[in-house]
Amino acid sequence: MTTLIVTAHPHAPSLTSSIAAELAEALGPEVELADLAAEGFDPRFTLADRRTYLSGTDAPADVVAEQRRVDRATDLVLVFPVFWWSMPALLKGWIDRVFVNGWAFSAGEEGGIRRRLGRLTIHLVAVAGDDAGVYERHDYERAMRTQLQHGIIDYCGARRGAMTFVYDSESADDDARGAAVAASVAAVRAAVEATRERDGVAR
Repeated sequence: MTTLIVTAHPHAPSLTSSIAAELAEALGPEVELADLAAEGFDPRFTLADRRTYLSGTDAPADVVAEQRRVDRATDLVLVFPVFWWSMPALLKGWIDRVFVNGWAFSAGEEGGIRRRLGRLTIHLVAVAGDDAGVYERHDYERAMRTQLQHGIIDYCGARRGAMTFVYDSESADDDARGAAVAASVAAVRAAVEATRERDGVAR
């Protein structure tokens, strides 16, 4: 059983990449780390992607490679900075292109949906510039949970894992930021270990 950690940040020595590295170390050897920016993943949803979406077949080669990478994992961890109260375009484009009809779900002939990622647990780590109070006052956290957990994870039939927020990530208070990162890493680690224990018993 493996864990795939996916990041999307244009600046390599970022807090996002640092959190991903800490997670990889905490989760042990069965971890694959994918840096979409460093790898040059193309997030643009093209006409070829549209044809795949409509037919459920013949995905572009770069999309198939990403799907195979997810197929190898029991847990998927998305670590990303919050841009405009959501994930960056690079990561959203990865979801748009990779989580498509024929792989993440299947559209039935009578309009029914077969959700195909029931074997996968998806965890989310959102690195937020604002503090928790801003998110609470404006319901940003609830909106993001609805969008990402219900709109993506549930739609594909995957299992919800941990969803954590590293608030006030641009603060000059290194101790507070370090504590927030440690809490997020611990929450994801506990959730991944729960998956491993559950799936290990199931086998």
